[in-house]
Amino acid sequence: MDTLFRLVNFHQQPQYQPDPSLNSTTTLTTSSSSRSSRQTTPTTTYYYNHQLQQQEDEECFNNFYYMDHNNNNNEEDLSSSSSKQNYYNNYSYDQTHHHHVSPTTITTTTNTYTTFNTINTPTNTEINYSYSPSQDYFNNFDFSGNNSWSQNILLETARAISDNNTNRIQQLMWMLNELSSPYSDTEQKLSSYFLQALFSRMNDAGDRTYKTLTFASEKTCSFDSTRKMLLKFQEVSPWTTFGHVASNGAILEALEGNPKLHIIDISNTYCTQWPTLLEALATRSDDTPHLRLTTVVTAVSGGSVQKVMKEIGIRMEKFARLMGVPFKFKIIFSDLRELNLSDFDIQEDEALAINCVNSLHSISGVGNHRDNLISLLRGLEPRVMTVVEEEADFEVCFSSDFVEGFGECLRWFRVYFEALEESFSRTSCEKLMLEREAGRSIVDLVACDAFESVERRETASRWRRRLHGGGFNTVSFSDEVCDDVRALLRRYREGWSMTQCSSSSDDGIFLSWKEKPVVWASVWRP
Repeated sequence: MDTLFRLVNFHQQPQYQPDPSLNSTTTLTTSSSSRSSRQTTPTTTYYYNHQLQQQEDEECFNNFYYMDHNNNNNEEDLSSSSSKQNYYNNYSYDQTHHHHVSPTTITTTTNTYTTFNTINTPTNTEINYSYSPSQDYFNNFDFSGNNSWSQNILLETARAISDNNTNRIQQLMWMLNELSSPYSDTEQKLSSYFLQALFSRMNDAGDRTYKTLTFASEKTCSFDSTRKMLLKFQEVSPWTTFGHVASNGAILEALEGNPKLHIIDISNTYCTQWPTLLEALATRSDDTPHLRLTTVVTAVSGGSVQKVMKEIGIRMEKFARLMGVPFKFKIIFSDLRELNLSDFDIQEDEALAINCVNSLHSISGVGNHRDNLISLLRGLEPRVMTVVEEEADFEVCFSSDFVEGFGECLRWFRVYFEALEESFSRTSCEKLMLEREAGRSIVDLVACDAFESVERRETASRWRRRLHGGGFNTVSFSDEVCDDVRALLRRYREGWSMTQCSSSSDDGIFLSWKEKPVVWASVWRP
C-alpha cells in the first residue's frame, strides 16, 4: 500500500492529455429525499490521499477521547462511560452523552455542548423509574464464562414490552442500565445500543432519536474522518471489499470490448469501489474505453454528505487522469422512490451496467416500492446488474412478530459487533464510529416506523424472488472472479470465507464470518 501512495502525485503533469469534454467538472444533481491486476490490490487508497499518515492506535484513542473534548473544531465528544454511575430512576440514554434527566422526559443531544431537545414522554407510559431491585435479581441470569447474557436479558425485555408487562420491563431495564456500556466488550455494547432502541420504542421516540443521532453524526462528518474510517475498515475486514471485488469482476467481464461504458452506482460506499476498476480499465490490452460514472447517493439528511461526495468526485477525476482513462463523473442525491430516469442521460452507444451495493434495502419494504424500483432498473436495459446485500431477515421477521424480529436483529448485530471486535484494535476510533453507525441502525429497526425504515434487510432468497419477478435472470460468477475473491480473503485474518449459495451456483456467493453468512453478492441480466 505504501508503494501505491508514493505512486500518486497529483502535482505532476500526467502524460495522458484527455479530451477537454471529459474529466472536466463533477456534476451534482439533487432530488428530494426522506430519511486481475484486478481487484485484490487496494487501489481505493489512490484517490483519497497519497500522503495518509499512519497513527498508532493509542495516539488515536487519546486524541479521540481526551484532546478533542477541549477544542472547538466540532469533533464529537466521546467521553468514556467506564466510570459513570447509572441510576435507573434517572435514566435516559443518549448516544452523544449520558444525560440524567427527570423521569418524565427524554433528553437528546443536538449539539455536543449546549443545545438540547426535550421530548415529553407519552402519558400512557406508566413506569416507576425509581424501581431498584435487590442484587439477588441478577441471579436469575447466567453471567458465567462465555455466556451471552446480553441476548438473554434483551430478549426477555422485548417479550415484556410485547406483553406490556410493566413490572417486568422495570426490572429488566434497570438491569440493562446497570450492565451496559458502549465502550466495553461486545455484551455490554449490545446491551447499550439495544437498550437505547428499546427505550425509544417504549416512549414512541424512535424517529426523533434517530434524527438526533443522525444530526450528531453529521456534525462531525468530514472528508478526512470518512476517508480514515473507510480505509481502515477495508484494511482490517473484507466486509465491504468482498462485494467490491465480486461486482467489479462481473462488470469488467460483461462490458469487455465496449469503447464507451456507463456505470450507474446506487450505493452509499463513497465510491471506494471504483479505483480498482479504473486501474483495470487502464491496463486492458485493447484501447482504453471512455467511462461515465453516475453515482446515486441515498443518504441525504444534511450538507455534510454533499461536501464529502464533491471532494471525492474531484479526486476520482484526478485519479482517472493519472490512469489515462477518459472519465466523466456525476452525482445524484435522491430518495430511491423518487428517481428520475432522465437524470441518468442514457446513451445508446454506451454499454450500461448498474451496481447496487447495500442500497436496495434502503427503500421501504412496505407496499411495492422495492419491486417497483427493480422494474424501473430493468427498464434501463443494462448489460449487467450487480447486487450486494447484507444477509439478514429483518423485513419479514419484524412484519410478523416484534419479538421474532428483535431476535433476528440481535443475532445479526452480534455477528457484526464480534467481527468488528476481532478485526480492529480495542482502542480504534474507526471501530467506535462503525459501532455508533450500527447503533443508529438498531434504533431504526427497533423503534422507528416500518414505512420510513432504511435498514430492513432481506435474505438472498427473497431478493432472488424479487429480481426474478422484476424480469432479471441470474448469472454465475466466473472462476476467475471467484479466485480474485478468495485471494482477497487470504489478506485478512482467519474466519472469513466465501461460499456458494446452497441452491445453485447461479444464485450468487456469500461472505461468511465463522461460517455465518453476512454478505451476499450476485450478478443479473435482463
